[in-house]
Amino acid sequence: MRTLEEKIGYTFRDKDLLLTALTHSSFANERQSEGCSSYERLEFLGDSILGLVTADFLFHRRPSLPEGRMTRLRAELVCEGSLHRVASELGLGAYMRLGRGEERSGGRERPSILADMVESLIAALYLDSGMDEARRFVMEKILSRAEISESHRIADYKTELQELVQRRSNQHISYEMTGQSGPDHNKVFTFQVSINGAPAGEGSGRTKKEAEQNAARRALEALNQ
Repeated sequence: MRTLEEKIGYTFRDKDLLLTALTHSSFANERQSEGCSSYERLEFLGDSILGLVTADFLFHRRPSLPEGRMTRLRAELVCEGSLHRVASELGLGAYMRLGRGEERSGGRERPSILADMVESLIAALYLDSGMDEARRFVMEKILSRAEISESHRIADYKTELQELVQRRSNQHISYEMTGQSGPDHNKVFTFQVSINGAPAGEGSGRTKKEAEQNAARRALEALNQ
């Protein structure tokens, strides 16, 4: 854990708190008799802290942005893809505690799980040291790269995919929800995008719109290879 703490830039006083932040529900379920807890409650708290810090960042750094633009920017900054990148940079997958079934199904590299773990880590920092430490982590790891101009355009992968397909041929694009998981307060949706009925990409997100955008992004990546 020391290596992870070095990457985070913080040494936990309560090591059990860090361990909980890295524990998936599949691992905790296999060890219920030991009183093992998953990161789900921490993730719930971390999601709120991340939203607050990001909203404060946008409010003070870009005073001329209207409310609607700030709302869209916040959604982009804290989306699954953004948090997944942070998790990958920190190598969180190597520290994750997974159940056997989740391990076999590739959970250690699943973007939705890694994104959730970033949020649980934010909450662990907050509980162990306070808001300043949680804010530092969010600013350094997530928002430091967010140099946002007032003309910043939200990435719209669905529109980009539609335009690309129409340029190449007159084909039909459709989106279908293929799954959902998580508690009611923190659902994760999975969508598949198809081109003329053939699967072209799959993505997950906290909202159906975000999941569709991530599916379109995956399709674009495949088409542009």
